[in-house]
Amino acid sequence: MTIRASKLWFGYAVAMAWFYVLLWPLLGIKAAGLEFAASFAIWSKVAVAAAICLVLYQVKQAGAFNFLTKPTERVGEAASAAFRRVPTWLSLAVVLALAVIFPLFTERYAHDVAISILVYIILGLGLNIVVGMAGLLDLGYIAFFGVGAYTYALLSVHFGLSFWLCLPIAASFSALAGCLIGYPTLRMRGDYLAIVTLGFGEIVRIVINNWMSLTNGPNGVLGIKPPGAYWFNGASLEHVWLNHLEQLYYIILALAVFTVLAVYRLNYSRIGRAFEAVREDQTAAELMGVNTLRIKLLAYALGAVFGGLAGTFFAARMQFVSPESFTFIESAMVLAMVVLGGMGSIPGVILGAVALIALPEVFRGFELYRMFVFGGVMAAMMIFRPKGLWPAKRLGARSEERE
Repeated sequence: MTIRASKLWFGYAVAMAWFYVLLWPLLGIKAAGLEFAASFAIWSKVAVAAAICLVLYQVKQAGAFNFLTKPTERVGEAASAAFRRVPTWLSLAVVLALAVIFPLFTERYAHDVAISILVYIILGLGLNIVVGMAGLLDLGYIAFFGVGAYTYALLSVHFGLSFWLCLPIAASFSALAGCLIGYPTLRMRGDYLAIVTLGFGEIVRIVINNWMSLTNGPNGVLGIKPPGAYWFNGASLEHVWLNHLEQLYYIILALAVFTVLAVYRLNYSRIGRAFEAVREDQTAAELMGVNTLRIKLLAYALGAVFGGLAGTFFAARMQFVSPESFTFIESAMVLAMVVLGGMGSIPGVILGAVALIALPEVFRGFELYRMFVFGGVMAAMMIFRPKGLWPAKRLGARSEERE
């Protein structure tokens, strides 16, 4: 017990020292000179709070809180068993109903955040096909998002095509881009695959940024039409633009529901099983008759389709696109959602998108420290949940797992 306690307190000391090394440059380096009081005041509060938590943890390990934890665990197990008895369709219906009535009880700011979350859910599920199902590390996925956005932007501005007609067109162009990017990488694995996909993602962004005659370069494309619909106004049929946040919310919600259903059906199809075989062992999959080249190319194309759909909506919502919206940091953000939520898990990706988009807004009250707190929360999540917030369930078990 003594050795365990000494290790804990040594780790606490190292963590607090490292925390001060990170905190002091943010608060102590100023134009007037170097200061220590402000950073030490914040550091001391965090150090005291962490020490109290550590003491409570040690007391809990000693069994002092068993009179509280054991009844709580029994209640939690009973609640979990009751939840498992609820039909899946009923749970999904409740979640969908809450999503539908969400704009009726919230304000404009909440609508804006919810729309961003739904866009990233679509992107995360699309990347999940490539990374989670097929096991192909893609660091340039945001390129498909850009292809979809610019496809709709150019067709809307130059040809006046509607949003609904451009959705399948943009998805098709994104799938073609997925095939073009995926084909040279079919025989690559691991780090080489990641580097090549990163390079192709940057190539797409640089082409968009420099093709002045087509994309208007860094100035972007302006004047994109929002989604439209026809509405009966009395006896006449009237066209209206759906440019309010509440209307855009329902459009992206419908696209997100379609994406969830499509990815779910794909996951439990023969193609999904082929993706899983390639992810687990590509050599064994080839020996079992899986055409790994076609399957990997199909994974890139299918993942790109959903990126194109999200890009089309993004362009329609913003009514402006520019190359700055499709940088590598966006690809890293979407990949973080997939890893944080749980690779190959649909509810996990949804939770990852909610965490990475909503948590910075929740921590907005911390002002300058909100991203610092956000990063700490993300690190803690990955330490305590290394497989993700909602890991994917395996169908069956390996022999060593049964043993």
